[in-house]
Amino acid sequence: MRTHTRDPQTLGSAGTLDRMARILAARNIDPAAVAALVDEPDSFSPLDALLAAMPPRYQGAVADHPQVLDWVRDVAQQAVAPSQGARRQVTTGPSLLMAGVVGAGKTHQAYGAVRQLVRTGVGVRWRATTAADLYADLRPRPGVDSERELADVSRCPLLIIDDLGAAKASEWVEEVTYRLINRRYNHMLPTLITTNLAIKDLRAYLGDRVTSRLAQMTTRVEFEPVDRRRHRPAA
Repeated sequence: MRTHTRDPQTLGSAGTLDRMARILAARNIDPAAVAALVDEPDSFSPLDALLAAMPPRYQGAVADHPQVLDWVRDVAQQAVAPSQGARRQVTTGPSLLMAGVVGAGKTHQAYGAVRQLVRTGVGVRWRATTAADLYADLRPRPGVDSERELADVSRCPLLIIDDLGAAKASEWVEEVTYRLINRRYNHMLPTLITTNLAIKDLRAYLGDRVTSRLAQMTTRVEFEPVDRRRHRPAA
């Protein structure tokens, strides 16, 4: 594994820190949580880093669906070490399309799958977004390189797309979704997708090109039609 020596003054410059802060803010990562890990290196672990980047609601998420656990195992088995003695990293792997009613636990299972994957000992660079937030980030606007943002999302080794089909349909949405899914399809990058729509409704929403690729690149996981948010066990 290569090691790089950097000038501490350069690393700690105001410009560099500002850029780091913007990156953390764009990914909804609490800078204070990251700083705490840096200040206490003895307590740092890959799971600590994962939890710092994960929404508080899902930091304790546990994946227990059999097909989701199968996905974790398959992705972990395909992880490779970039060099001799280095930690194995997620590079390619299968994808999941988790479908069910609102509140069925799909998002919980998606975050739980990432936690479980890290617990297997592999390294993974990942990103999570709702479909609505994804389109908002990629919409062309002054001062933002939306093409670069699309490239970054497309190349991310592991991507969670939550609530696909929840945003308003349009030709632009269909085109952007196709470009993103097609790139991940071609490079066989693992993607966790949740949706409340049936396949026939996804086809109407996203078009044949996207749904055809999703059908080939993903294993479909059906969730019980129960809104778990409304049917929590009594404390």
